[in-house]
Amino acid sequence: MLVQRFSQQSARRLLAHTSQPFVLSRLAPPAALATNRYRIQSRPAATQTIKDSSAYHILEAQRRNRPVSPHLLIYKPQISWYLSALNRITGSTLSGGFYLFGAAYLCAPLFGWHLDSASMAAAFGSLPVAVKVMLKFGVAMPFTFHSFNGVRHLIWDTGRELSNKGVQRTGWTVVGLSVVGSGILAVL
Repeated sequence: MLVQRFSQQSARRLLAHTSQPFVLSRLAPPAALATNRYRIQSRPAATQTIKDSSAYHILEAQRRNRPVSPHLLIYKPQISWYLSALNRITGSTLSGGFYLFGAAYLCAPLFGWHLDSASMAAAFGSLPVAVKVMLKFGVAMPFTFHSFNGVRHLIWDTGRELSNKGVQRTGWTVVGLSVVGSGILAVL
C-alpha cells in the first residue's frame, strides 16, 4: 500500500510539473520524492461538526439509498449450496450427538441411568426390524455423508475436480455413495 502511494504521488508530481524538460530522474519515484523539487498536489476538504442526532439521520438516509442485495430465491439452486449446508449440519449433528452421549454416559452412574452396552443392546434388540433399520440409517447417513464429503474436500485440496462440472460430478457422487453406504450399514 505504501509503495503504491509513493508511486502515485510521484506520478502526480511528474505530470503536474511540465515546465521542465523530461529528465531521467522523473522515471524513478524515490528520486523524484527525494529531490523535493516537485510540488505536491493537495485537495483541501471542507468539514463541519454536526450533532450525533444529525449524523444518525444522515446515515439512515444513506442507507435508504443503498441498493438492496438480491434475495437467495432469485438464484438457481446449485448442488454445491445444498451439500455445503448439509456438510455443516451433519458435522454439527455428529459432534453434538457424540458430546451429548459422552456426557450422558459419564453422568449415568450419578443419576441411575443404564447406558451401559448390555442395556443399550437389549433395548435396541427389542425393537421391530423396520425401526432398527430406520434408526441405523438415520445414524449412518450423517456419518457417511460427512465422511465422503470430507474425502471430496481432500480431493479439492489437491487441486483436482475444481471445475463446475467436476464439482457437480463429485457432489452427486457423494450423495450416491452416502445413500448406498448408509443403506448397507443399515441392513447389516
